[in-house]
Amino acid sequence: MSEPRRGRIDKREAILAAAFVVFAREGYRAASVDTVATEAGVAKHTIYNHFGDKEKLFLAAVQGLADDALAKNLAAVELLREDGDDLSAVLEKVGRRLAECYCEERSWALRRLLQAEVLRMPQLLEIVQDGTSDKVQDVLADRLARLALAGRLRITDPATAAEHFAALLTAPLEARSRLGTRPIPANELAEVTTGAVRVFLGAYGN
Repeated sequence: MSEPRRGRIDKREAILAAAFVVFAREGYRAASVDTVATEAGVAKHTIYNHFGDKEKLFLAAVQGLADDALAKNLAAVELLREDGDDLSAVLEKVGRRLAECYCEERSWALRRLLQAEVLRMPQLLEIVQDGTSDKVQDVLADRLARLALAGRLRITDPATAAEHFAALLTAPLEARSRLGTRPIPANELAEVTTGAVRVFLGAYGN
């Protein structure tokens, strides 16, 4: 009898979760399918049945984390739809959520894996950059353009403004976290976000 569909989906998700843990901990080259199988609590042949080989497993694990990151970041950007007279407060809420997403341990691990393997697997750029980061930037640019049309911001190039907002957040986070090796306390996240919004509104505010 074939495995029920729900059981196959649950097993696949368990394998992907375990795979990312193993790849993040050991790196792609050092990680083995045997280790992933042990971490996931499944037989090795089950992984091959689902994914075919180690590289396809790695790409599927990265895709899963990228999809999760995309959903969280888009949810943060959607907060710009909120009405309210205090644009600074709304931008700080959005910035804080984006900063929290950026500083999640799995987000750091995803970026480290991308940097380590992108030359050998250029398709990673399609997954992480084109499929995640660029989509978030496009939606952020759209929301900023709408604010400009409403007379709440002075923006002629929404895409550039979105890049500036993101850079004002991520550059300090990279430095303060020592490239993801140091957790950033909540008070520092708030400080970075407040500073980013202040500078952004200094450039683009009415």
